[in-house]
Amino acid sequence: MNWYTFAKKQEMTFIMLRRIIHENPELGNQEFDTSKRITEFLQTCGIETKKYLTTGVTGLVKGKYPGKTVMIRADMDALPIMEETDLSYQSKTSNVMHACGHDIHIAMALGAAKILSEHTDVLHGNILFVFQPDEEGEGGAERLIQKNVLANVNAVYGIHVDPTLPAGTIGIKYGSFYAAAGKFDITVQGKSAHGAQRENGIDAINCAAEIITSINQMNGKMDDEKIVATIGTIHAGNARNILCGQADMQGIIRTFGEERREKAHQQILHILEKADEKNGTRTKLHWEDGYCGIINHDAETKIAEEAAREMFPENTVILQEPMMTTEDFGYYLKEKQGCFYHLGVESAYPLHSQKFNPKENAIAVGIAMHCMTAEKYLNQK
Repeated sequence: MNWYTFAKKQEMTFIMLRRIIHENPELGNQEFDTSKRITEFLQTCGIETKKYLTTGVTGLVKGKYPGKTVMIRADMDALPIMEETDLSYQSKTSNVMHACGHDIHIAMALGAAKILSEHTDVLHGNILFVFQPDEEGEGGAERLIQKNVLANVNAVYGIHVDPTLPAGTIGIKYGSFYAAAGKFDITVQGKSAHGAQRENGIDAINCAAEIITSINQMNGKMDDEKIVATIGTIHAGNARNILCGQADMQGIIRTFGEERREKAHQQILHILEKADEKNGTRTKLHWEDGYCGIINHDAETKIAEEAAREMFPENTVILQEPMMTTEDFGYYLKEKQGCFYHLGVESAYPLHSQKFNPKENAIAVGIAMHCMTAEKYLNQK
């Protein structure tokens, strides 16, 4: 099947659909209009829909022949950002913008659902399209999994737009792709005193500085894999001549794999313990695990690579470096085999920028990739 030809024939339909979604962005768990548009579109195509959580939607395309079920996921939520693109279809909602490409993700999934529903006679199995809320916030993937969205699914696939790649380029990554995340708050409790009488107090700022230095030294490698440790805020002190009694810091950790994340967690606890012993302070750590990261499975990644090379041989690249950002698609990959990969949209501005402006000619490529990977997975012997 020449899926790209089918996608190009209907390209403007899906571009216009993307623009409507872009004009009407909604934050996580508030995607009511977006969910309604998706449901109506799927039902118009004769696709069976189901509601999950408050705004989640699934559409099931049933192949003519029995077989496995492959899932294709698209996230729906926008970001709390004021758009500054001056596009004719820029956001109509103040301080809300599709600055991470989820509008394109939706359009590609809906395009693939429509085209596959028109060619079920070549499918040995089913395709479950999952339109997920709240990827940018607390994470919708885990909650959908808890609601058994994966009950009959054998494999999972997803695409994320990539502004650093030329438009229409498919970036395939084997193994570790996105980092596991952790965030932490540290409170350093010292003892306030006059700055001229330091011996009467315990300097929380001095202790905080030592902690910051030690945590910064964690950056680099852990078990031959990259680790990033960042303290983004520090609040301490009220006057130039008063020894600070309390310092508060906030930071993040990024590692590849949850085991390394826990190792980093324990390393920070050790740093705080040593700082207390040296300075006489009392520190408290509040730690919170974030997304688990993304580790692709080789067999399913190979299918995506083969699909890309068959349709777009000159625009397929194997990505060598993993991302230190994170994504909740990894929770699906903990439960099922699958692959998450990138689609170039060539923007001068990065994801989450108020001026992010992806090239729409990549949409047809993404639609074709969804169709081809689904067909290849379901029809493999």
